[in-house]
Amino acid sequence: MAGCKDCKDGAPLLIAFSMAFHPIVDVIENKIWGYESLVRGLDGQGALHVLGQVDETNRYKFDQACRVRAIELAGRLFSAPDTKLSINFMPNAVYEPAACIRATLEAAHRVGFSHDQLVFEFTENERMIDVPHVQRIIAEYRRQGFLTALDDFGAGYAGLNLLASFQPDLIKLDMELIRSVSTSTSRQIIIASIVAMAKQLGVTVLAEGIETVSELDTLRAAGIRLFQGYLFAKPTFESLPPIANFDADGALSLRVA
Repeated sequence: MAGCKDCKDGAPLLIAFSMAFHPIVDVIENKIWGYESLVRGLDGQGALHVLGQVDETNRYKFDQACRVRAIELAGRLFSAPDTKLSINFMPNAVYEPAACIRATLEAAHRVGFSHDQLVFEFTENERMIDVPHVQRIIAEYRRQGFLTALDDFGAGYAGLNLLASFQPDLIKLDMELIRSVSTSTSRQIIIASIVAMAKQLGVTVLAEGIETVSELDTLRAAGIRLFQGYLFAKPTFESLPPIANFDADGALSLRVA
């Protein structure tokens, strides 16, 4: 298979990158549920700086290298054995699911990560060239014990179709859907419907892009427990950021630096 051969024998990956980490908070358990790994340039440049160097000639190796780098860093940084690591992956860069996961499995074994600590995110904004192929990827990841997440849910045109086709473990509500939710009845109704639908499907809803306490309160009232956003912390390069505190009643108490 060309992709597997290229990974072993092709030209070296010439993209310099590392990872930042952004926390995902469980407001019911009052703890850090996990961290999303976000690609960054070595001088802290944003994801677009790095992703702009990815093309068809290096996409496969870049996707593999991102997974390994995220796992190796998280293995040094995480202390709790149940903390999840969420990794963005490129479905169109996976040739053969069982073969392409080998480097990920080896990295997880090296750092002592159990399979259920790993979450693989794909976005509804990425054009799915071969939907049955992506279904095979997700089936293989589930067989391995990984979790899967559909990112940016509500941002594109195919979200419901992808949800029906792939049945991920989590959906991450797009931040544009969340913006101003505390004052928008229509957004509240839409999100309540998504939460109810997800519950029937056995899918967990995660709200990302949370910036205000009013957004948090509104979405908690809608039945969401997993949150991510600047209200809690900003991503930090190759480290875990300090997190806003919660009191015993689950109320947010921001730490002032």
